[in-house]
Amino acid sequence: MPSTMSISRSKPLPFPVIMGPTASGKTALALEIARRMDGEIISADSMQIYRGLDIGTAKPTLEERREIPHHLIDIVETTDKFDVFRFVDEAEKCLTEIRSRGHLPIVAGGSGLYLRAMLYGLDPMPSDPVLRADIDRQFDNDEHFPELAALMEKADPEDLARFAANRRKLLRAWEVFQLSGQPMVRLQERWKTTPPRPDARSFVLVWDPAVLKQRIMERCRAMLKAGWIEEAEHFLGAGLDRAPTAWQVLGYREIAAYLNGTVPLADLPGRIATATWQFARRQNTWFRTQHPEAVRIPMPSSAAETILRKITEPAS
Repeated sequence: MPSTMSISRSKPLPFPVIMGPTASGKTALALEIARRMDGEIISADSMQIYRGLDIGTAKPTLEERREIPHHLIDIVETTDKFDVFRFVDEAEKCLTEIRSRGHLPIVAGGSGLYLRAMLYGLDPMPSDPVLRADIDRQFDNDEHFPELAALMEKADPEDLARFAANRRKLLRAWEVFQLSGQPMVRLQERWKTTPPRPDARSFVLVWDPAVLKQRIMERCRAMLKAGWIEEAEHFLGAGLDRAPTAWQVLGYREIAAYLNGTVPLADLPGRIATATWQFARRQNTWFRTQHPEAVRIPMPSSAAETILRKITEPAS
C-alpha cells in the first residue's frame, strides 16, 4: 500500500470534494486518499445519515469506518427530518474538528444540493419556522396537498413546474413565496453567480453510460443478496413509508411493491436498477450544470493520483 503522505504545513491543503453518480466509486476513492493523506471522510449523502438503512444506502462497511473516521453517517433516525441547512452546519463543524487534529477532510457523496450548498454557500432563501409549520399542517398530507398545487398554479407556476413530483420542495417553495412574494427560482439566480469556496477542490467521477448502467445492476444484485429485502421489510414495518425524507431512499419503494405482491422477485433487480439509473442521469446533469468548477475525471483511471496532484500543487 502506498505510504502515508505528510500534510503538515503552515497553510492547510485544500480539501478534496469527490462527487459523482451512484455506483461511481466515490467511497473506495475517498478511502484510498484518506489512507494516503491521513484523512477523515465527511459523507455528503443525504440518505446515509439515517441509522439502520445500511445496505440500501451503500454505507461504508463497519471495518472501513473503524479503519478511517467517517462523519455524518448514522446521525439521525429514519423518522427525523434533515435538510441542507443542518447538513452545512454539521459539515462545517466536521471540517473545523478534522483540521484541528491535523488531518485532511475528504468530502465524498452524490447529494447535489448538499454539495452545492457546502461549496457555494446556502441559497439566499428566507425562512420562517412558524409559517413553515403552518404550511406543513395544512398541506403535508394526501388529502390537502392538491390544494397547494392549485394555489401554486395561480401564484407560482414556475416552482410548481419544477417541483411537481417532490412534495417537500413544493412546501418549501410555497414558504419562500409567502415570505418574499417571488418564486424561489428567481431568488436562486444570484446563488448561481456566487464563486465556490477557495479552500476546496472539487472532482466529478465520469463513467461511460453503458459501464455505469452495468455497475448499477451489479450493485443492485449484490445488495439484494446481502439482505436488502430483509432490511427494507424491517423498516417498512416500522413506518418507513411515512417518514418525511427517508422514504426517498432509492429501491425501498420497489422492494415494498415486491413485498405487497405487485412486483415478482425476478423483476426486482431490474426495476431497482432502472430507477437508480434514472437518478444517476439526473445526478450527472446536476454536476455538469451546478459544478462548473469541478475537475472531471474519466473513469476508470488513477483518480487518486489526479486528486492528490491537484490538492498539493501550488495555487495559480
